Amino acid sequence: MLIDTHSHIYSEDFIHDRDEALKRADESGVKKIILPNIDSGSIKHMLDLAGAYPNLCFPLIGLHPTSVEEDYEEELEAIEYWLQRRKFYGIGEIGIDLYWESKYEQEQKEAFRYQIRLAKKLNLPIVVHVRKSFDPTYEIIKEEQDGTLRGIFHCFSGTVEEAQKITELGFLLGIGGVVTFKNSDLDEVIKEIDPHHLVLETDSPYLAPVPKRGKRNESSYLIHVAQKVADVYRLPLTRIAEITTTNARNLFGI
Repeated sequence: MLIDTHSHIYSEDFIHDRDEALKRADESGVKKIILPNIDSGSIKHMLDLAGAYPNLCFPLIGLHPTSVEEDYEEELEAIEYWLQRRKFYGIGEIGIDLYWESKYEQEQKEAFRYQIRLAKKLNLPIVVHVRKSFDPTYEIIKEEQDGTLRGIFHCFSGTVEEAQKITELGFLLGIGGVVTFKNSDLDEVIKEIDPHHLVLETDSPYLAPVPKRGKRNESSYLIHVAQKVADVYRLPLTRIAEITTTNARNLFGI
């Protein structure tokens, strides 16, 4: 059994074959899929999917950093509105993204810290998006860590030093398709990290693993990520599945 800890399978990329994609996931051994939110525009689609597949799809709620603009406070109000009306399994996808631009860097930091405090108040894990922003993201989490904050650094592709900093804070590393890429050294990085600090993810429809690279990603492709991680640690696939599934279950309470 595998758990995909990060999939946007509710997105329009799956408008023509969503049910089939979910069936393929189930047949490949992916029995639980975590759905991180983007912003107020994605909530309905995500909740509709979670409602249709309550034993397979588990929703999170959060404001993605690339959706943080002048109106971010209104977006945060929408998140609080839904948190009072619906069960969510975490706060995400949240964080800081300075890859495209830094115009709203300060607003991103404020929204990030606000949502971290929401998570602590509600005893929920967070799913953290980091892109060209490791240092400010890490510093905010370090400042806010009071022993109760927990979560995942989604789509981890950093250094051994960064991985160690993350695990020392009590966070997990989300490992996806990047670990299978020939131009990535992520396989060498995670060799230095105990697999008990890992969870698996697809980030579908993005970052499809080898041998599906270049195609639309989907949760059924998680098996390729799991196999690569098993190869890195020279462990049976079943053992990596057991470790990462246990980590995901414990974190999200599923």
